[in-house]
Amino acid sequence: MSKKNIFIVGYDDFNVRILESIPEAKDYNFISLLSFGEIRAGDGKPIDSLLKKAIKRIESFDGNVDAIIAYWDYPATLLASILTEKYGLPGVPVESILKCEHKYLSRIEQKKVIPDNIPIFEVFDPFNDDYMSGITIIPPYWIKPIKSFSSFLAYRINSDLDFIDAREEIRRHIGQVAEPFEDFIQQYNMPKELTVNKGKTCIAESLLSGSMCTLEGYVYNNEVYFYGIVDSIRETDSSSFSRYEYPSKLPEDVQKNIEKIAEKVIRHIGYNNNTFNIEFFYNQTSKKITLLEINPRHSQSHAFLFEKVDGVANHKIQVELALGKKPELPEKGSGKYKKAAKFMTRTFEDGFITKVPNYRELRKLSKEHKDVLIKLLVKEGTSLSQLNYQDSYSYELANIYIPAMDENDLLEKYHKIIGGMKFKVAYENDINIV
Repeated sequence: MSKKNIFIVGYDDFNVRILESIPEAKDYNFISLLSFGEIRAGDGKPIDSLLKKAIKRIESFDGNVDAIIAYWDYPATLLASILTEKYGLPGVPVESILKCEHKYLSRIEQKKVIPDNIPIFEVFDPFNDDYMSGITIIPPYWIKPIKSFSSFLAYRINSDLDFIDAREEIRRHIGQVAEPFEDFIQQYNMPKELTVNKGKTCIAESLLSGSMCTLEGYVYNNEVYFYGIVDSIRETDSSSFSRYEYPSKLPEDVQKNIEKIAEKVIRHIGYNNNTFNIEFFYNQTSKKITLLEINPRHSQSHAFLFEKVDGVANHKIQVELALGKKPELPEKGSGKYKKAAKFMTRTFEDGFITKVPNYRELRKLSKEHKDVLIKLLVKEGTSLSQLNYQDSYSYELANIYIPAMDENDLLEKYHKIIGGMKFKVAYENDINIV
């Protein structure tokens, strides 16, 4: 039997190694349709130019195109949707993707079915020179572009001065994502809410509090399924994430209520034949569950976690859906470990990287800590302020993936590993070890 050709929008070596670990990988060819570097860099008008590049590669391919997948944020998810529609392959309708990706349109749709489980929100124009651009929400609140990803240009507003400073940053950088998005909206027959509130529009939302988590699921032939909740643990006194940890420690009844809310929204927006993940807040005091955002893909950040705890990476689910199959999953908890986490090692000041862990140090850590993966995100000579698409308050230096038998084992491993990883960052007045 010939192998199935799986084309990847946003191909990167790290995730392809995980794809190659799934049980059926021997039956698949994983092929780069667009590399991760291409989808992040773009060239001129990314949606249009990347789409033409992808179509040219598909049509020059000598063989069957059996599936097209994407596990990265915009523009990968949108491109995959356009391409699956064009070639008649299983995938999500473009309009459903936009009802997730476009933050304002997504809130409008959510309000129709789960009005009690979303924050207060308003749309505004960051280029409006009126003092507060018509915002009536009382601080504290968040502002962000209606099209963004990975918390890029998201700011917490505690005062009028915060708003003015954040608005200036948004004005400077919003075009990186917004202009290609606006070009796409103009070319396609999109809902009127999109044509009015284009890419350079922003949204203000009331502050959410409590425990944060991500629900992972998928839709097959209009039936919604869930396979796990991952806790998103933030740094102390910061909105930046410290780690993603699986399985969740939320009470079972809370997890079930989160699933009920998610199913209402997913069905309402017509989402089908793909994975998704939805971020929620759960406030233990008020018992309130609030939806933060819907991502029209599974989380590649969680693939290692599911593999170590449940026995298979969530990439397997998307591949099978893209081939038109109902996913077959092992029994939950059938992996080698009881816990797993992705730690995000950060620094909170701008600086210049003068040293990163070398090959010998990383090899030693890998030998000492079985099944741990370390992914460096910076090189010597990196200026942190030049890193692309960081959140607004920190810079990621490395991702550390750790499996463990319990919480204590997990944290103990992390502290030993981070103690053996030497980053040097030159700040304005000194050089610190991070």
